[in-house]
Amino acid sequence: MKKHFSLFYLILINYLTVFSGCKHPDRFSSARSYTTPVIIEIQPFDDISPEETKQVFERVKKVYPLVQLNDKIPLPATAWYMKRKRYRADSLIRFLNRRTADNHVSIGVTTKDISTSNGDIEDWGVMGLGFCPGKACIASTFRLSKKQRSDQLFKVSIHELGHTQGLAHCDIKYCFMRDAEGGNPTNEETGFCEKCKRKLMVKGWKL
Repeated sequence: MKKHFSLFYLILINYLTVFSGCKHPDRFSSARSYTTPVIIEIQPFDDISPEETKQVFERVKKVYPLVQLNDKIPLPATAWYMKRKRYRADSLIRFLNRRTADNHVSIGVTTKDISTSNGDIEDWGVMGLGFCPGKACIASTFRLSKKQRSDQLFKVSIHELGHTQGLAHCDIKYCFMRDAEGGNPTNEETGFCEKCKRKLMVKGWKL
């Protein structure tokens, strides 16, 4: 598979989830070493435009140097939830997890409606989902504002990537890691708070 890989430099480190969700690792979130920096893979599904995918890639690259942009792939039929006619975010993460090498993290990007279970609600629509920590997550444009879709997609993506790096939801309202709480607060988010920022910088993020 052809990949566009941007590698500015390797960073040595000591120590190496609604509408937007976080879940604790389960049986398909495999363990990996935190002694070396991870490589983030931006994985577009074949329904999303190259322009939107590239914008996510370029903005993530500004804050984390080890990132690659993969070729498009089809959405897996196994993730389709016929009852609600949308895709299960958990199944998409499972699919991505199997394709993701050790010491890599994949974020799938799609325009499709995605959902997960939320407490007593069996099928809850979300903007994204990530395991905390984990090596795969998903972001969707389906619930985003049409006028600000590109910026909001980046914020959902960086939120879910934060979960894969072990960040839980944050109480700071401007932070990328705030809990959406059933809405879309991305326009209020301006960056990571100092606490979340420090945790990511230890892992090689340039914030």
